[in-house]
Amino acid sequence: MKYVFGPVPSRRLGRSLGIDPVPLKTCNWNCVYCQLGRSTPVVNERKDYFPPEEILAEIEQVLARHTPGDIDWITFAGSGEPLLHASIGRLIAGVKRMTELPVALLTNGSFLHLAEVRDAVLAVDAVLPSIDAGSADIFRKVDRPHPGISFEEHVEGLAAFRQSYRGKFWPEVMLVRGLNDTEEALADIAVVLKRLQPDLVHINVPTRPPAETGVEPPDDEGLMRAVAILGQSAQVVVPGEADIDLGEFDTIVDAVIDIVSRHPMREEEIRRVLHRWSPAEVRDALAEVEASGRVQIIERFGARFWTAAGSRYSQDGRKRRTGATDRRKRP
Repeated sequence: MKYVFGPVPSRRLGRSLGIDPVPLKTCNWNCVYCQLGRSTPVVNERKDYFPPEEILAEIEQVLARHTPGDIDWITFAGSGEPLLHASIGRLIAGVKRMTELPVALLTNGSFLHLAEVRDAVLAVDAVLPSIDAGSADIFRKVDRPHPGISFEEHVEGLAAFRQSYRGKFWPEVMLVRGLNDTEEALADIAVVLKRLQPDLVHINVPTRPPAETGVEPPDDEGLMRAVAILGQSAQVVVPGEADIDLGEFDTIVDAVIDIVSRHPMREEEIRRVLHRWSPAEVRDALAEVEASGRVQIIERFGARFWTAAGSRYSQDGRKRRTGATDRRKRP
């Protein structure tokens, strides 16, 4: 599948069927913690990166294969910022016509200052915007947005959206040790959250390969500090074990490449996900994938992560690009 992936497990959304409306790392932020690597370049142009009718046709095809109970949420997320797709409103409306399943949007929220984008998003059942900073300085250090995006405009857009939105508003705060987990930084974030009156606040920590070396999750003290300062609606999201639907794949090689392109994984996680195949088949397939040049292996937190060949990480964190050539599956 080109645009749809999963269902994948989510602590917040149960079994989530993902929709990926933009190419790999098409984003107007360049977050230091991003598991998909750097945004190179940082893109701030909204357009139809993929034909909306193709995306909707694939969603309909996948939904037809699943029985009730297989999917809990349909989630616009994936390889970049979903709101960069100019026809996001058409995509949301199309999904709503297909199914009664709830629809979620994972977004950095940076386009919500535009009235037409706010109107397009109102139909979703849950919006999970990123709020990693409570000041312009931390915003630039953690999220590293496109030069055309200001912290003030970002917050004003979120506030304007919140005034008219009646669905579940669940901001996400990704904590990076030494950057936004200090008492001062958290107090600033709390001010923004108080203004937005979220239903829940999800505190996340980096557990997959961050774009930059030196990015680490907060310690236990930092997490306790965050919960205390960010308010009663704040809760730490604990990552669960991967359990990804591989029913659509004919071969292990196709399954691995598709999974890690959107969801970088530790090697032991990959082996768990591939349990339907024999250990010998998995061993041979992983060797074939590693030699193909279609993935790369990154070392972070003392572990080996398999990720997309086209993702770009800080050079000292790259163990190697697998295969003899530097082939990229997507730009």
